[in-house]
Amino acid sequence: MMKLKTQSLKELYEKDFYLWVLENLKLLKNKEFEFVDWENLLDEIEDMVRRHYESMISYMAVIMEHLYKWEKFRENEYVGDHWKKSINTARMQIADLFDDNPSLRGVAQEKESLSKAWKRAVRRLIVWFDEDENKDLAKKYFGRPPTEEDFSKDYPYTFEQVMEYKPWREEIRESTETSQP
Repeated sequence: MMKLKTQSLKELYEKDFYLWVLENLKLLKNKEFEFVDWENLLDEIEDMVRRHYESMISYMAVIMEHLYKWEKFRENEYVGDHWKKSINTARMQIADLFDDNPSLRGVAQEKESLSKAWKRAVRRLIVWFDEDENKDLAKKYFGRPPTEEDFSKDYPYTFEQVMEYKPWREEIRESTETSQP
């Protein structure tokens, strides 16, 4: 395929992304930097970083939401198995992200990341309480549908807890301790 000029590559970006990537890759491998569509290439690189970060935040939010539900809104021993599964699945997905992107682990431990994940978890909790089957719980715990003001602004879990805390194991430990003579 003949070398595309930079302007043609910019047009190709809109029309055939796959071919655009292949052409830019070929130019980079051949060190023909003057023909690379740098503007769009840099945008794509930034987007790749953002996608990994957003995935991590999303998984952390799911974990925080379901840990919080388990601790605060679990009505009986028959409730919450799907929360455990969701927590474990999100933890595996985060672990996979960290395997492929080890530097994300450090970013996940930052206050900003934990705060962002908690803010999303709170939004998810608010939506959960607004679902028909949970409106009685909202009334019981808040007297009305909750808002962001009903939840702590500070994230309630450390990074270690997000990755490892299993409150259901604490309950098992407590019940075996109380049943022993």
